[in-house]
Amino acid sequence: MSDVFLALVEQTLAEVLPSFRPAVLSEAMRYAVGTGGKRIRPLVCLASAVAVGGKAEDAKYPAAAIELLHNYTLIHDDLPAMDNDRERRGKPTVWVKFGEANAILAGDALLALAYQVAAKAPRNIAAIIDVLGEKGVGVVQGQVEDVSCSKFGVSKPQTSNLKPQTDDFIYRHKTADLFIAAAAMGGLAGGGSDADVAALREFALNLGLAFQYEDDLLDGDGIYPPEETERLVHETTAAAVAALDQLPCDTTFLRELAHKLIGRKV
Repeated sequence: MSDVFLALVEQTLAEVLPSFRPAVLSEAMRYAVGTGGKRIRPLVCLASAVAVGGKAEDAKYPAAAIELLHNYTLIHDDLPAMDNDRERRGKPTVWVKFGEANAILAGDALLALAYQVAAKAPRNIAAIIDVLGEKGVGVVQGQVEDVSCSKFGVSKPQTSNLKPQTDDFIYRHKTADLFIAAAAMGGLAGGGSDADVAALREFALNLGLAFQYEDDLLDGDGIYPPEETERLVHETTAAAVAALDQLPCDTTFLRELAHKLIGRKV
């Protein structure tokens, strides 16, 4: 199933990514999306449609949309004004390869394209666009908080009472919000009920938190000691899997994905 889902994601991204004038813009957009990545969010989107009784095909455009929006955030994260990263996924970042101005504009275009693509969903289009907008703003909220903390040193002291509170906000928005958008859009595209979509939101919130806590273990820079962080990984993963019990159809892929993210090496 994983290979089938991934092939559908790649096929849809190839379909929707533009080749237009000016060439540097479409080239930068394709470069950003095509430089690798696990495609976890679009895979969650497709599997969520299946979990509510729909088909993966129902969610192919929302799945592509969430990947486009995700890559817009990465382009902007890498800019000198943000993280000032020169490499991503083993390749030069977009601003290094195409220049800062073109990188900003490519990110802007991917964001706009994400909404155009999401609107191709077969049903519940308004609700899908609403979720994409809600969580798209949420990611920016998390990024602003993250930049602010990094700039003013709020998040540095491990003993700070503000640090766990602040990082919880950042984790929920900068990381978990796109997982929530992916799952909710998939459920909506698949024709799920309100209860189904609520269960998918709960699943995705905990999956996103588990993903971030595991990142903390990999990077060695979490806000909690490693033992506590590892406990949180298992706790949030268990909560994510438990939420899937409320769904009416096949949740195998989502369950396996949740467990697979534990102990990953990258």
